[in-house]
Amino acid sequence: MSRSWHLEDASEIAKEAKYTFYIPSTVAIKKLKIGNLAKLIFLFESDDPTHPRAERMWVKITDISGEIFKGKLDNEPFFIKDLNYQDELEFQVKHIIDLDIEDPIESVVNKYIHRCLATKKIIDEKAKVKYLYREESMGDLKDGIIDSGWRIFAGDETQKYLDNPDNSQFVSLGFILNIDDTILPFLENEIGAEFIWNDETKKFEED
Repeated sequence: MSRSWHLEDASEIAKEAKYTFYIPSTVAIKKLKIGNLAKLIFLFESDDPTHPRAERMWVKITDISGEIFKGKLDNEPFFIKDLNYQDELEFQVKHIIDLDIEDPIESVVNKYIHRCLATKKIIDEKAKVKYLYREESMGDLKDGIIDSGWRIFAGDETQKYLDNPDNSQFVSLGFILNIDDTILPFLENEIGAEFIWNDETKKFEED
């Protein structure tokens, strides 16, 4: 009998969204012992369009053999009907999205979680970043998420476009880096920093 669920390959998601999708470091993975918990994404099939496509649940590790783990489900599934608390399953390192131990390596997701103001040409149209500057931060935007002060543009926005508040949005720096991480070397610069892309040299220049 085929089951209605399978495990998501988190490593593939991380490749596409390395600055916003956290997976534990290899250092943290090597610290795992029997009895530790690992969180996995269980994708499932459903005929109900109101259901999500997955459940994220913890598994208690019962055996470790290289990159292969065995464990028992430590949650009660809400949507998946052919999976139950304490069911045994096998998984691999590539399936793990979180651990019950502290990761000694700083995640780039946490490093770039704070917000920047970017235009929808970057956010929605995935245009290349060609102009950015850093101004005074607006401080705490919500729940400890800080405005970094960075303002990021495609470079061809008109003043009319910029005057419409619907054309800009606060998003994480990591979200922008997933689109264009050529700006990464400049993000440690202080307030007042300003950079513009030179189409001829294919480099950012300080403005």
